[in-house]
Amino acid sequence: AMDYEHNKAQLLELQRAAGTGNDRCADCGDPDPEWASYKLGIFICLNCSGIHRNLPEISRVKSLRLDFWDSNLIEFMRNRGNLWAKAKFEAKVPPYYYIPKSCDCMVLRQQWIRAKYERGEFLDTQVCQDPCSAGSREGCLWKLGTGRRQFQKRQFLLSAREGVMKYYSKESKGPKAVISIETLNAMFQVEKIGHSHGLQITYITDGQTRNLFVYHESGKEIVDWFNAIRAARYHYLKTTFPNVPEPQLIPKITRNFAKEGYMEKTGPKQKEAFKVRWFCLDSQERNLIYFKNPLDACAQGQVFIGRRDEGYEVRDDLPQKNWAKKKKPVITLVTPVREFVFICDSDWKQREWMDALNRVITQL
Repeated sequence: AMDYEHNKAQLLELQRAAGTGNDRCADCGDPDPEWASYKLGIFICLNCSGIHRNLPEISRVKSLRLDFWDSNLIEFMRNRGNLWAKAKFEAKVPPYYYIPKSCDCMVLRQQWIRAKYERGEFLDTQVCQDPCSAGSREGCLWKLGTGRRQFQKRQFLLSAREGVMKYYSKESKGPKAVISIETLNAMFQVEKIGHSHGLQITYITDGQTRNLFVYHESGKEIVDWFNAIRAARYHYLKTTFPNVPEPQLIPKITRNFAKEGYMEKTGPKQKEAFKVRWFCLDSQERNLIYFKNPLDACAQGQVFIGRRDEGYEVRDDLPQKNWAKKKKPVITLVTPVREFVFICDSDWKQREWMDALNRVITQL
């Protein structure tokens, strides 16, 4: 019993020790990890420990507080640790490769852990891929068809060198769409698409936002596609903006929407009936985009959101001379051109949307 308590105290001290990186999960960066892989010598969070548990050939996990640790395992952990593992297993992570956080979906975290420890993709012995070749890929993905009824297998081709992504249907001789990498974006949308490997690809054509919803049965394959798109985007940004420092380019490679959800909107005269629409806030492009349904291919419209000093403002009341039959929380988005009126289902949704819109208005 004394050994148990003494070793547990040593282990917890090691987890908090300065200069070890052990105070954050080695894989997703979550603070105060309560688990560890005693085969790899790293401290990890509960969620990542579940992924490690499914890889017994490369990792074995224990709880820091609930399991018994004998002295030789404590010594092993002392000689390893998170910074040691990072230097070894993340020696050559390409700048475009997406490193997941604790809030990211399971497939991203799973494939990051497998890429590091199982496949050794970022070891010092690996040759770093040129982003132009890493951003070139060809293969099949399941794409949601028109009418949002079913997914169909489609051939996709990504070429960083040509600066385009294309996809083909079985019937068409030429590509169904040629998408410029300049406006290409990709984000995982597991719940929205209803598939654990669901990926949403957005792009601009004729000034309008378009969506493709895709998935692949293989987790590795869909994450490889995601990182290939990021490599192509990275190549484009480096080529187009050669003088912009890399830390400023990396966040612009791909992005998630700052907020999504249903609101009701009325027309420009503010006398039209309110209609339910699905809204997506793209804070990087400063656009509030709206669709009839979450899985629509084409946006119905979008509102540009400038800065406060340019006359943009968010209010929680109706414009003067306006009336709404529904006694629900409202948002008025003031722009120099017109005022947009939205209705939310609840006070907390109104507050969330107002906070998100205000963050865009106050960002430089």
